[in-house]
Amino acid sequence: MATGQKLMRTIRVFEFGGPEVPKLQLDVAVPIPKDHQVLIKVHACGVNPVETYIRSGTYSRKPLLPYTPGSDVVGVIEAVGDNASAFKKGDRVFTSKYALAADHSVYKLPEKLDFKQGAAIGIPYFTAYRALIHSARVKAGQSVLVHGASGGVGLAACQIATAYGLKVLGTAGTEEGQKVVLQNGAHEVFNHREKGIDIIIEMLANVNLNKDLSLLSQGGRVIVVGNRGTIEINPRDTMTKESSIIGVTLFATTKEGFQQYAAALQAGMEIGWLKPVIGSQYPLEKVAQAHENIIHSSGATGKMILLL
Repeated sequence: MATGQKLMRTIRVFEFGGPEVPKLQLDVAVPIPKDHQVLIKVHACGVNPVETYIRSGTYSRKPLLPYTPGSDVVGVIEAVGDNASAFKKGDRVFTSKYALAADHSVYKLPEKLDFKQGAAIGIPYFTAYRALIHSARVKAGQSVLVHGASGGVGLAACQIATAYGLKVLGTAGTEEGQKVVLQNGAHEVFNHREKGIDIIIEMLANVNLNKDLSLLSQGGRVIVVGNRGTIEINPRDTMTKESSIIGVTLFATTKEGFQQYAAALQAGMEIGWLKPVIGSQYPLEKVAQAHENIIHSSGATGKMILLL
């Protein structure tokens, strides 16, 4: 390694497996941005359930080994490539890519949000926006049930749905979680005896999908954002109400789609309805514990982040 080359700390995965496989490395060379790339000095990064599926090797998308897990980062522009004219060194930004990112996938972070909040925007808010606006095609005045509303995506869905004029119902596993959901746009914590819901945003379809179908109104839709296994349903439940089950993956979003979502979400930051709620915080060295807890800890509230 050349003398004087800048080094950084990073997490690397050299084999697929359990929470123990991400390893902290202290001597990784700082990458140099090319062309339309920017280099971000990371202050914090988000932890998402999908990253644990990818790390385990069970997800449909498998990165080439070794790789650095994670997607949501926030920090300050350290350097820009030759043609990345939209940014300059020192800009506060967030992205749903890696520390070395294409300039079109990086977005400015308003001063009113701190770095911890910036780390909670990427995947949760882009996923919630895609689920509600792109997939569910919600309209003002409709009702939406957000299952698991106290988590990162759930709270994002509550805030977005409220801003777009929907009646928002939420579920949460703890009293604290229920309070947070109500504080972030939900009109009430959902009572499972209520029926006639237009849209259900589902974070755990392998547990709730069968019941979801019985709760829908005529023509209602279940938008599957999260799932961890199989479930048996009766297709007749979709026939009588002509309801739909629609799957969502953020990875299918086009470049233009990301730009559209980003414009709407940045407006939410400026206006003030987009306010990320931070949950558990871990130092970078505790990434294995974070991966363990995001799957196995029940009743999580807010977005889990790693601090650098």
